[in-house]
Amino acid sequence: MRKLILAISMLAFAGSAAFADPIQERQAIMKERGKIAGQLSKVVKGETPYDAAAVLAALKALEANAEKFHANVDTLFPAGSDTGDTTAAPKIWDMAGFKAVEEKYLADVKAAAAAAPADVDAFKAGFNTIGGDCGTCHKTYRIKKG
Repeated sequence: MRKLILAISMLAFAGSAAFADPIQERQAIMKERGKIAGQLSKVVKGETPYDAAAVLAALKALEANAEKFHANVDTLFPAGSDTGDTTAAPKIWDMAGFKAVEEKYLADVKAAAAAAPADVDAFKAGFNTIGGDCGTCHKTYRIKKG
């Protein structure tokens, strides 16, 4: 699991601000985010034993992912990328609202990583906040496929 988390962290820092296909790039970032969140969710559910170092590494990977998205949000959602193989809802192009939700997510991820939770109960509180941010964004800015 640690090797996977390290690999995800390295991928989060890799990449260019000039994306050949912004739809594919934002989907890749979200898939990466989903994998990391899925690992952390298993800890919250008790399916994976709590390991403070592994949780912190995953939170740091999530933070790197959120920072990459934040730094490139305008490039990831250029005009014309609202059609094609995308689940971005039309409301996402109200960029002020979308950016506010995205910035809250980034701040909450940074806070969870900075807290370096020493036990599962401390971790759950921060992770539940992050999960709430994900839910808010998905309900407002994502079209659910089939």
